[in-house]
Amino acid sequence: MIFESLAVIGVMGSSRFSHRERARCVGRWIAQSGYHLLTGGGGGVMAAVSEAFVGTSPRKGRVIGVLPSSIQHVGEPPSGYPNRWVEIVIRTHLNKRGSEGARLGSRNHVNVLSSDVVIVLPGAEGTASEAQLALHYGRPCVAYLDDRSQVSDLPLAVPVESDFERVKQFVLDASRQ
Repeated sequence: MIFESLAVIGVMGSSRFSHRERARCVGRWIAQSGYHLLTGGGGGVMAAVSEAFVGTSPRKGRVIGVLPSSIQHVGEPPSGYPNRWVEIVIRTHLNKRGSEGARLGSRNHVNVLSSDVVIVLPGAEGTASEAQLALHYGRPCVAYLDDRSQVSDLPLAVPVESDFERVKQFVLDASRQ
């Protein structure tokens, strides 16, 4: 067996802004807790959480990046993908992102379906679509935000926690089921 059977925690958030302190806190905790980390493999929150995860020692899990395809070259990721901390690259042919994140041509379906639990950090339309997909596919999902406005159109059914201890407890409870 190449990898131990560990839960996969998907972290979804802005591709533009790192929300560094929040992302670092999440990445370190996921690594210390013995989980794999799954992101979309790009910049912003995805890079910040991955950097913190990789910088944590000791750790058992790996950073998994599910990459979109560029529009011009199917199967090749766009510029900036994967970020340098992704350890397991999953290339897709799926190029829809952002406001088109819930469409069938988006890798967001793969991100959510491959995660045992989803943590939402601040982000825009693509992040909101991942939260919507988590609900659609029955994946446990919690938002680590100061308030709901940090993800436009975040579904009301997704709980928002500003206290990271509550986020940790949500993940622990959900990953035991």
